[in-house]
Amino acid sequence: MLATKHQNTIDNAVKANHERRFYSQYPEHPKAYGEEAPAKGADNFKKMLQQPFDQLLQTGAGSRVGEENSPYTLEKLGITYPAFTVSELVTNATNAARQWANTSATNRADILVETLERIKGYFFEIAHATMHTTGQSYMMSFQASGPHANDRALEAIAMGYEELQRFPAEQVWEKPMGKTSLQLHKTFKAVPKGIGLVIGCSTFPVWNSLPGIYADLITGNPVIVKPHPKAVLPIAIAISAIQKVLQENGFDPHLCQLAADSSEEPITKELCEHPLITLIDYTGGTAFGDYVESLKHKTVFTEKAGVNSVILDSVQDMDAVAQNLAFAVCLYSGQMCTAPQNFFIPEQGISTANGNLSFNEAAQKIKDAISALVNNPKMGAGTLGAVQNDVTLRLAQDAYTLGGKVLLQGGPVVNEEFSNARVCSPTVLEVTSADQNIYERELFGPVILIIKTKDTSHSIQLAKQLAQQHGAITCGAYTNDAVMKEKIAEEMNSVFTPVSFNFTGFIWVNQHAAFSDFHVTGGNPAGNASFTNQEFILKRFVWVGNREVTGS
Repeated sequence: MLATKHQNTIDNAVKANHERRFYSQYPEHPKAYGEEAPAKGADNFKKMLQQPFDQLLQTGAGSRVGEENSPYTLEKLGITYPAFTVSELVTNATNAARQWANTSATNRADILVETLERIKGYFFEIAHATMHTTGQSYMMSFQASGPHANDRALEAIAMGYEELQRFPAEQVWEKPMGKTSLQLHKTFKAVPKGIGLVIGCSTFPVWNSLPGIYADLITGNPVIVKPHPKAVLPIAIAISAIQKVLQENGFDPHLCQLAADSSEEPITKELCEHPLITLIDYTGGTAFGDYVESLKHKTVFTEKAGVNSVILDSVQDMDAVAQNLAFAVCLYSGQMCTAPQNFFIPEQGISTANGNLSFNEAAQKIKDAISALVNNPKMGAGTLGAVQNDVTLRLAQDAYTLGGKVLLQGGPVVNEEFSNARVCSPTVLEVTSADQNIYERELFGPVILIIKTKDTSHSIQLAKQLAQQHGAITCGAYTNDAVMKEKIAEEMNSVFTPVSFNFTGFIWVNQHAAFSDFHVTGGNPAGNASFTNQEFILKRFVWVGNREVTGS
């Protein structure tokens, strides 16, 4: 048993959760992990291709599945994974559950931090696996699926560790009754709710999955991880590391299982509806998310689609703003739940330090900044990455048919390293505030809408309405007016949408930092849960108290 090997890390993470300052246990720069690690990770990834994935400690698979294709090479990875029936997965989880449930929060936390340390040793394999399943750039793949995901997981461990120790394990309760007193020995136990199911997505298979996995595990629940069939390898590597640490410390590795399936024979609904699965974490489209939320007798945590807005009122330097927004919309080709989509600009334009900028001039600045980034040989292909699948690509290519005025037509972008990469630059459309049929839904991928409004108050009204009716995870806003800033914050916060004000330089609305930013508020249709607040933890276990008379 590890005892308290990682107590200092746990304590620091608990403190960071309270303070909300910058904190990272896992540096985001590759150089922090040694000079040999990147090459070794790349070599290990190549060795996995066209082979059965045999690193899991799950036995008895009746068949194998695998259908991953690289968005960069358009070739099959050729990796197969063991496939299990829902009954087998649930039985294995049930058998593993009791010992883990009866383990103290301190020991659970220590073991789980050790699993993160083990995953750290696979950061570069996971980076290449993420790149060649999601289409993220190499650096984004490394950071998002490596250190950033581990930090989010540690955040969940720390929150769970603290909440599980909120009340004493036992207490002598004494009630004065005149000349005598009544004494009861009371025990308080955090009882896990049951088997957890984490349903992964194709664009962020690790970052979006680890918080739910670790929230389940720290609260004493076994977890089954059902990845997207097109993005299995990144999370499979992480799960294999978790299983090995569990087994080394005397626990059943089936506490955390991979549930790989295929597009032709999916098992997600069967898992969701199994009576012994009581916890479900879901990231993905709204339709399936609504189905998951409708299930009875389940505790559900969702992150679904949203329509993210940018409100432009006034700026100091429009060129700096346009460059910042261009990077935000081009980053990973807009395939981020936090990416901005709708840009609201008043018809009279916006004020700047150099005078008023007309609507057309502001729109042109944004268009030009996007074109400059896309056509920059040192930044374009790397920032855009690759489009994860053909459906998203077709939506982007056909965006001009949505209506409105085409300001910039997206198209192929050359990636010098991968000539077959599935890359598409953003399409920018100009529409009016009356074109709600165009802008009131999420257009996933590289599609941007610039919307002409009557004034900033109208922009706020529309952005608020979209968040309330369709959900929003982020909102960007630019204003030099303190009164308008307060109005934007109040109106958007009232529909549970956070606002990022006046971002320029090397910080973008897409980014949410572990230990500081709450990712999704859980208050609007974009999702009902938040990484990582107390509710994300508390709903996974129940406090139960027992009493015994000890004296009178």
